Amino acid sequence: MPVTREAVEAALRQYIDPHLNQDLVSAGCVKQIDINGDRVSVHLELGYAAALFKTGLAQLLQMALANLDGVAHADVQVDCVIAAHKAQEQVPALAHVKNIIAVSSGKGGVGKSTTAANLALALAREGARVGMLDADIYGPSQGIMFGIPEGTRPQVRDQQWFVPLEAHGVQVMSMAFLTDDKTPMVWRGPMVSGALLQLITQTAWSDLDYLVIDMPPGTGDIQLTLSQKVPVTGSVIVTTPQDLALLDAKKGVEMFRKVNIPVLGVVENMAVHICSNCGHAEHLFGEGGGEKLATQYNVELLASLPLSMAIRSQSDAGTPTVIADPESQIAMIYQQMARTVGARIAQSGQIVAQSMPKIEISDD
Repeated sequence: MPVTREAVEAALRQYIDPHLNQDLVSAGCVKQIDINGDRVSVHLELGYAAALFKTGLAQLLQMALANLDGVAHADVQVDCVIAAHKAQEQVPALAHVKNIIAVSSGKGGVGKSTTAANLALALAREGARVGMLDADIYGPSQGIMFGIPEGTRPQVRDQQWFVPLEAHGVQVMSMAFLTDDKTPMVWRGPMVSGALLQLITQTAWSDLDYLVIDMPPGTGDIQLTLSQKVPVTGSVIVTTPQDLALLDAKKGVEMFRKVNIPVLGVVENMAVHICSNCGHAEHLFGEGGGEKLATQYNVELLASLPLSMAIRSQSDAGTPTVIADPESQIAMIYQQMARTVGARIAQSGQIVAQSMPKIEISDD
């Protein structure tokens, strides 16, 4: 009995993509199905970076198709094609940036910069071209996290463009590269906003799939400037489980909603502490906070990470976990998070090229 296209599609529908949460046919990932006698070849395109995942996916689907009646040989090719999901024309410097991810937190000290660094590195490991903009002007830390030596300055091209520094395969730009490490930023809001805009409009990014922006904590001047002036594709909110942090994280979710920036999900840091001596697990900051926040605001809990000395020490050493210990369980959580963030962007991108959001402040 000859193989039909319907039988091939039915076999593909059996598989639910863990990042898109739907089958590959419904998700529009099937680009081509060729049936030549007893030979079947399928070409799939994922809309997110998944280099570490796609080989296993291709093998799994190949086996499923090979088991169909009448199929002697099956071949599955999986490519990752990342589309641009916002109109970048308004900011010429961002013309070569497809998607912008703002990593934000309501308060400081919840591991936002560490999450941003590991997200950027995980996206790069998945085969994407990635940039990191350190917009935390008062406390820039990405230079340290990416192991860039103190005093390193970006080159200037045509007396107008900063050329971002490169570390671990990621393009990095930070206010820290333009100032002295020991000089505090004693600046008023307009100066900070001006400095941030200069960083954004004068950095020569080179063909990025994703630009990760490490935002300063809170919901103030810089956040408003960014959402007004930059076509942000989506935001990731970082929190810890205790009630005080969640209260501030809620404000972050509300702020992004007000300025029409989709919240891609929540990352919960320091969720559990495992004693290095006895292995006892203790929820030092409370339990299930990230989940409660995600449920309350109908957003996704992207990852829940332990309170781990390794995460801290590796970041301080300039090689975050994703680079320092790529096969570790924690690194795998970051990789899963990166693929899910990419998948959410691909899904939100069905509403392509929104114009810039307008800021409206209301009393509610």
